[in-house]
Amino acid sequence: MKVVLAQDWITDNGGGESCLRALLDIYPQSPILTLIWNEKKVKQFNDTKIITSFLNNYPQAKTKWRYYFSLMPRAVESLSIPKCEVVISNCYSAIKGLIVKPETLSILYCHTPTRYLWLPEIDERLSQGNLIKRMLAAKMTDNLRFWDFAAAQRPDIIVANSQNAKNRIKKFYRREAAVIYPPVDIHKFEAAGPNQIGDYFLFVSRLIPYKKADLVVSAFNRLGLPLKIAGDGPERQGLKKMAKSNVEILGYVNEKKLRELLSHCRAFIFPAEEDFGIAPVEAMASGRPVIALGRGGALETVVEGETGLFFQKQTVGSLISAIKRFAKFEKTFNPQKAIKRAKKFSVERYKREWQEFVKKSLLEYRESDRI
Repeated sequence: MKVVLAQDWITDNGGGESCLRALLDIYPQSPILTLIWNEKKVKQFNDTKIITSFLNNYPQAKTKWRYYFSLMPRAVESLSIPKCEVVISNCYSAIKGLIVKPETLSILYCHTPTRYLWLPEIDERLSQGNLIKRMLAAKMTDNLRFWDFAAAQRPDIIVANSQNAKNRIKKFYRREAAVIYPPVDIHKFEAAGPNQIGDYFLFVSRLIPYKKADLVVSAFNRLGLPLKIAGDGPERQGLKKMAKSNVEILGYVNEKKLRELLSHCRAFIFPAEEDFGIAPVEAMASGRPVIALGRGGALETVVEGETGLFFQKQTVGSLISAIKRFAKFEKTFNPQKAIKRAKKFSVERYKREWQEFVKKSLLEYRESDRI
């Protein structure tokens, strides 16, 4: 089976790249189409044939790719797809708009309808700045929305990364979708012994507005409980200024340190509304409970009263209330139940589901009257 893989951009080692890497493990001979590739930062694909768009040669594109949102539709449509039987597009932005030949099955793995277009209350990248910038962005957003909706009609099949994403796809794109949860490398994580748990709570994320690190810092400033924040981003300096002495801003930490922090924390704090959210699963794989916002993908991973607790509003008061309830929950928490729950999202499960889905879908496509 000849398969071509595609992803919007490959500029960091994040959840999207983990999904792409696992797909490449299934189909190791597949070339990858992408708009922009930062080969110096993302080296895991250096032995793979990468086909990039003209944007890859534009100034600062490999680090400031957001500057080129308005050019991405044309860049996607300019990509030439090698001859194949199946194209799988790993998408959170524009790569869904690939123009695929009728004889080729096009499968879209949609992590979310493009958030900066359809969910600006979550992703504010095109709604920030002064009045002139916001006015220009509003005009650009209108045009991009029209294209994005049309592009979402092109794939033959859509697969969502969660039930949450599936519901959004139905709302914004008017398309049905299957669901395959992303892969989490749960074997990297280990639980600490009961006498090895620290006194701190943990927040891990890129420090950007929608991740709500400021909400977490504000809550712990009031509570006075120990909090460690791991991650880097444009909000780091501002968080340092607002944090009291009980809040430690660690900045970037390597994987070894991250695993240590996860396995020894009292609980993992997850205040963002994510499409899926890999971090809570990693915390559960480490045998630790999660205190999460009761919206989005966390509702599909965290089990209330068993592997963690939810708070219902993205407010300091709501989070504080959940942390106070945690003191009682903590006494009955069973790390093995959290680990068992995390296993439902393993890499092995992801690969198996994709292999079965692609095989079945290609057979049905060949038997249909579309080719």
